[in-house]
Amino acid sequence: MSTKITVDTVLLKLASRCNLDCGYCYVYHMGDDAWRRQPKRMSPQILEAVADRLGELYAKQGSEFSVVFHGGEPLLVGPKRFAEICVALRNRIPLSCGLHLQTNGILLSSDVLDACAEHDVGISISLDGPSATHDRNRVDHRGAPSHAKVLSGVERLLAHPAGAELFSGVLAVVDLDADPGEVYAFLKSIGAPSIDFLYRDGNHDQLPVGKVSLVSTEYGDWMGRLLDIYLADATPVRIRVLDDMLKLLLGGKARKEGIGLNSYGIVVIDTDGAVNKNDTLKSSFAAADRFRAQWSVLTDDLFDIVCSDEFEAYHRSQLPTSPVCLSCQDLAVCGGGMPAHRWSSQNGFTNPSVFCADQHRLIDLMRRHLNRRRLAA
Repeated sequence: MSTKITVDTVLLKLASRCNLDCGYCYVYHMGDDAWRRQPKRMSPQILEAVADRLGELYAKQGSEFSVVFHGGEPLLVGPKRFAEICVALRNRIPLSCGLHLQTNGILLSSDVLDACAEHDVGISISLDGPSATHDRNRVDHRGAPSHAKVLSGVERLLAHPAGAELFSGVLAVVDLDADPGEVYAFLKSIGAPSIDFLYRDGNHDQLPVGKVSLVSTEYGDWMGRLLDIYLADATPVRIRVLDDMLKLLLGGKARKEGIGLNSYGIVVIDTDGAVNKNDTLKSSFAAADRFRAQWSVLTDDLFDIVCSDEFEAYHRSQLPTSPVCLSCQDLAVCGGGMPAHRWSSQNGFTNPSVFCADQHRLIDLMRRHLNRRRLAA
């Protein structure tokens, strides 16, 4: 058995399908088709097993974790079933264990919002910016734009009596063709309390869209322009990735996966009850997110899984192993990036991130800002 690892995040896949067909989605467009063999929605039997296992995990672990409703699009289960899921979990785990919904916002009905308010479920909405940016990739299965429908969901959320408390933020994927200032201004204008910017997925075998080479800095330059705008804003909306990196440069701690040298206890539970690794690994190669042991909530105790040697190896893999990373002066801030972005068919995950040059560029720009403000870096 391994040393004890604390689970802090459980990604609960309520639905394996989505009502959008986003061109950059790692679930459906990065070579792994496991979703085709998954049940479309998590059944009541699986949900009951999940709730029991999470209750056991809390009792044995002795510390809180967050449960994130994920997909696909989790709200495809329907509002009635969504409310039942919230009840089942709240009956097994304490209120101190946060419940969170990651959604594209289209199906945020009044019934869903009432359930979120009753069970204290935070809501994060995927929205890439103004319509020209958002609709470049986030379309439905007929190719129709989704921006207007997502904004309607945001409006319904903010109109709800508990909306301001429930709205935790926006998840936006970086579009190099978009102006970072326009994206930031738009997301701020709709009332987003925070923004989480993500790079496009890619690896050493398949470079992210817009990246010319491993030494080019397109994403770092884009984020650097955003940084200038952010630090000049007298009333900024929090940008998590920038805040965390700045905190690390100032000697503080980060809370975002893929930044700094923290490791996180992340468990994914699919619609069939299978227990898997962080599903972002799907973007590297097919089944990269699967454990050899093929665990399931129907047959296996989550605490025993977390204490296993195989889970410990997965947990260790979050930290970089490339000699380039281990000798880098920026490692404590960069953290080596997301494991999926380190992949190559030749060296596995023993590579620097495909965004290595971008992160060097961004960190250098941050140091310049801090030095101008006479802050230690």
